[in-house]
Amino acid sequence: MSKPAPLLALNWKMNKTPAEATTWATELASHLPRTGAELAIMAPAVDLSALAWALRDTAVALGGQDVSQHESGAHTGEISAGMLLNVGARYAVVGHSERREYHAETSGVVAAKARAALTAGLVPIVCVGEGLEVRERGGQIEYTLDQLRESLSQVSIDNAGALVIAYEPVWAIGTGLAATAADAEELAAAIRGALDGLYREYASGVRILYGGSVKPGNIAEICAQPNVNGALVGGASLDVASVVAMAAAL
Repeated sequence: MSKPAPLLALNWKMNKTPAEATTWATELASHLPRTGAELAIMAPAVDLSALAWALRDTAVALGGQDVSQHESGAHTGEISAGMLLNVGARYAVVGHSERREYHAETSGVVAAKARAALTAGLVPIVCVGEGLEVRERGGQIEYTLDQLRESLSQVSIDNAGALVIAYEPVWAIGTGLAATAADAEELAAAIRGALDGLYREYASGVRILYGGSVKPGNIAEICAQPNVNGALVGGASLDVASVVAMAAAL
């Protein structure tokens, strides 16, 4: 099977009001380069309607930065997969390291969120990756694969073809440090192998992204690796010129 088309997933985190998002999206729409990659914006939920309107004549996709494991009910402050779909989202990030660390999300919760997303028709971007302490003792593969298996424990083989996995070494997020292309490929290949064990024929088609201080200067080399199919981009995603440069490099 040929290598899947790359996905450039732009994670804005807690940045941009709807007015700012509209300005950003209007500028992007007028500067979209020729690219073989799919672009998707993981925006704050309050921005999604504005982005859907501003990007209505483009192929840019939208996504939520999180999604509830619950379909509806007494869950104040949470946003369901159905709500995200209704405002035009295609993707939902689940298990981002900031959610795991600052909101005490376990891999069991991540698995429930991935299942909820898939059941509703969203594509979950399931995030996994190790911290600096794990990396320094050489345990990054074992740690990441254990986290992956736990985070996919509620995903059946029937839904496996819709998955996206993001490998994000926690020590490289927002620090200016980046794993080398070889580091990214080492973990992406290990993840691919684990997916093959879980989902057999679907594994080769699952897109595996790298996330962690991705920028125009390093994205091409990282995404050229055999098992890396795009990037989950944080800080550099806030600047239109950087996004255009990254998209053009893929």
